[in-house]
Amino acid sequence: ILNAAYNDQAGVTAAFNLNVLTRINAELATNLDPKHFLHHAFYNTEKGRIEMHLHSRFAQTIYVNDQSFALAANESIHTENSYKYTTTELQALAHEAGWHAKNSWQDEQGLFAVYYFSATD
Repeated sequence: ILNAAYNDQAGVTAAFNLNVLTRINAELATNLDPKHFLHHAFYNTEKGRIEMHLHSRFAQTIYVNDQSFALAANESIHTENSYKYTTTELQALAHEAGWHAKNSWQDEQGLFAVYYFSATD
């Protein structure tokens, strides 16, 4: 399910990820061409997160201000982490931060939940 969501056939997530390069170009006047990168997303079981990367299609040099950065073919720019928690993990994390769950809503399969947290008294 996660793989399908982050590697959707319509390419919505890929376009979102590649837009990072467009934003960097606008902010830093770089030469990052989104057509020179491939979107790659996968679930990292060790870290409990989806990782999104952009892989260079070929060796290229990126310029930012007066500095240059060489990217090898297939070298990755790590653009995002999206952590996934079990109910127990999420509640423990919230508790450590001084929050407690006042209510929650979950889908029938138990794959997705929305929580309403409140600061612990």
